[in-house]
Amino acid sequence: MTKVDMAAYGLPEGYAAAAREHGENYVAGRILSQEKGVYRLICEGGEQLAEVSGRLRYKASSPSDFPAVGDFVVIDCNLQQGRAVIHAVLPRKSLFIRKAAGTSCTEQVVAANIDTVFICMSLNRDFNLRRLERYLALAWDSGASPVVVLTKADLCPDPGHFIRQVESVAFGVDILLCSALEQDGYEKLLPYIGAGKTVALIGSSGVGKSTLINRLLGEERLDTNGLRRDGRGRHTTTQRELFLLKAGGMVIDTPGLRELGLWESEGGLDKSFSDIEALAAGCRFYNCSHTNEPGCAVQAAIAQGALSEERWQSYRKLKTETRYVEDTEGYLADKRAKFKNIAKTNRSSNKR
Repeated sequence: MTKVDMAAYGLPEGYAAAAREHGENYVAGRILSQEKGVYRLICEGGEQLAEVSGRLRYKASSPSDFPAVGDFVVIDCNLQQGRAVIHAVLPRKSLFIRKAAGTSCTEQVVAANIDTVFICMSLNRDFNLRRLERYLALAWDSGASPVVVLTKADLCPDPGHFIRQVESVAFGVDILLCSALEQDGYEKLLPYIGAGKTVALIGSSGVGKSTLINRLLGEERLDTNGLRRDGRGRHTTTQRELFLLKAGGMVIDTPGLRELGLWESEGGLDKSFSDIEALAAGCRFYNCSHTNEPGCAVQAAIAQGALSEERWQSYRKLKTETRYVEDTEGYLADKRAKFKNIAKTNRSSNKR
């Protein structure tokens, strides 16, 4: 039987050997999709269904301790009842986490080991700078690099107006303008996708993520729907899934996110709102609350029109959300430990 080339699926150097250290029948695999506790993964023997081991389930202290789409895992190929067993999650180089929808303070892993996050927004009623600020904060916090993709340019008579708005909040981020209806509308994404690289598309329902992925795949693999009468998108993707592209590289499709709560994204906020952080450094008092203190550089910038009141209020709101999550008992230390390991993994990779 021909072995699957796991390097094509981005398997880092040394991970195969690390899996074999667990035992003779253990190999490294990558999670392609998940549904109700059952994982579909790829390993050198091909695609398999798998479940997590009892030990891994017992040791997990949070949802992000379980495998997610994009994760590299250690599996036992001694199939029991037709399914492999996942014994460990191998070190991650990025982890995209958001607060789960609703009022509960629970994390939800969107995907792992992403190199580039394409933040998709369509140039119709979906366009929302405040939502984009949330996406950017989460993307920066994940360890992946964000790229803003403005879709459905064919519906917009003045795309430049929207590009200028995005430039006012997406500092140091590439902005792509495309129309998935055009046969070559996806080509601007190609420079970010290469052999062994993983990209993910995130955004609201109906912004054209599935259509773009179909273009990248070269076939109509994913269902697509047009807009509703009110201009909003319809849900088509219902689960996260990783696809291998014929030209090399991988793409992860994600469901439209109705809510995008921040999950302790302090580092991502600092980078996403670097303009406000820079202003705050110029305040007269180091503990300035940016309300009515004399010498406040932030309030001065608002008064002079250099900083919009809307962006300032968005920053304050997102800061409040992250601080609320920080107060969750035991979570902050746990997350910092996870991302310390991610940083360590990235430093090791850069040395090779």
